[in-house]
Amino acid sequence: MANPDTQYPSPARFIHWTMAALILATIPVGVLMTQEGLERSFQNSLYIFHKNVGVLLLVLILIRIFYRLTHKPAPLPSDIPDWQHRIAGLSHAALYALLLIMPIAGYIRVRSGGFPIEALDALGVPSLVPRSDALAEVAKSIHYFGSFAIAGLIAMHIGAALYHGILRKDGVFSRMWPPFGGSAS
Repeated sequence: MANPDTQYPSPARFIHWTMAALILATIPVGVLMTQEGLERSFQNSLYIFHKNVGVLLLVLILIRIFYRLTHKPAPLPSDIPDWQHRIAGLSHAALYALLLIMPIAGYIRVRSGGFPIEALDALGVPSLVPRSDALAEVAKSIHYFGSFAIAGLIAMHIGAALYHGILRKDGVFSRMWPPFGGSAS
């Protein structure tokens, strides 16, 4: 059990686990939706899910960044080596950057390619980018290569959490888990 003084507040844990669930859902959908030979209506449903969850993730990462800027993160245990502190800081910064870049690149790819984003269209939100095949291709490449980078960072993040939760048992894992209850907000 994490020390209440080092446990993240409930809002931070809720945003973290909501985003984790959505991201872990969009990754396999993103891989599957681009496969050849899928039944067209199923493939369209996958694209609709991926695009609209991407919009939700963009909103959530903006909320998360604002929350992080206004709430100091829980401190790491003092016995963690400096090099692990630096790697944790760099990997979190890279995750935040990619969590912002990925939905923006996806948005630009879809809108500049002339495709709908159903949730935004239903709300009457106009496209913020012009129709441009060249821009769509650049954004598609950024989104494609970013997917490998974010998958690697997520694997590293999960691996570090498991290391702290199973091997070190130092409270680092439990300070973010569970997403409900525990610490006061």
